[in-house]
Amino acid sequence: MGRERLDLPLTAMAVVLTVGTGAVDAASFIRLGGVFSSVMTGNLVVSGYAIGTADLAHLLTTVTAVIGYVLGVAAGTGVAGRGGMIAVLGAELLALVAFAVGWEVTGGRPSAVALHVLLVLTAMAMGLQSAAMRALGGRRVVSTTYLTGTLTGVIAALLTSGGLAGAMVRDIAILTAVVVGAAAGTLVVTLVPAALPAIPLVTVLAALTMAGLTRPR
Repeated sequence: MGRERLDLPLTAMAVVLTVGTGAVDAASFIRLGGVFSSVMTGNLVVSGYAIGTADLAHLLTTVTAVIGYVLGVAAGTGVAGRGGMIAVLGAELLALVAFAVGWEVTGGRPSAVALHVLLVLTAMAMGLQSAAMRALGGRRVVSTTYLTGTLTGVIAALLTSGGLAGAMVRDIAILTAVVVGAAAGTLVVTLVPAALPAIPLVTVLAALTMAGLTRPR
């Protein structure tokens, strides 16, 4: 281990949330128009592709995802200023409950209109989650949604560090978690689509529990 100690509560919370992120992104890619609920960089590239190919339907879908994410971050930032991280995670849970209801009603195969509603809800949930993690502040800010910077940091640290620092172990665990979540989400959507909403709901509930137990009294 390097000098920096591993923050176990933060790492556990981030890993759990990232599993949910991977599952949601896989589901949105497979069933909600071929876009992502959390990866806005990818969605912006897809938007450019849609513009270049005059694919207006795909462009509308990516714009929907981006708008949902922006709304989630904006709402989460406001909520965080009043109630902190736990309040924002609670708001994310509500968005995911609404998504779960819509997903079950449509059988996981929504119509064009329902697709956009569900996509707004999942993207908003991911925006809220991003705002929740930012609410930690300082050096404890960790991303559980946009992970390109996390991967960049791991590679740079591996090349320049003499050992595995706590932050590097955490980031590797987070990167692994998004793959695990995406794989689980893909399998569930393929085999038991009705069960898909349970993954992000359970992960956010677990994170809320951890946040409550570790909050200073």
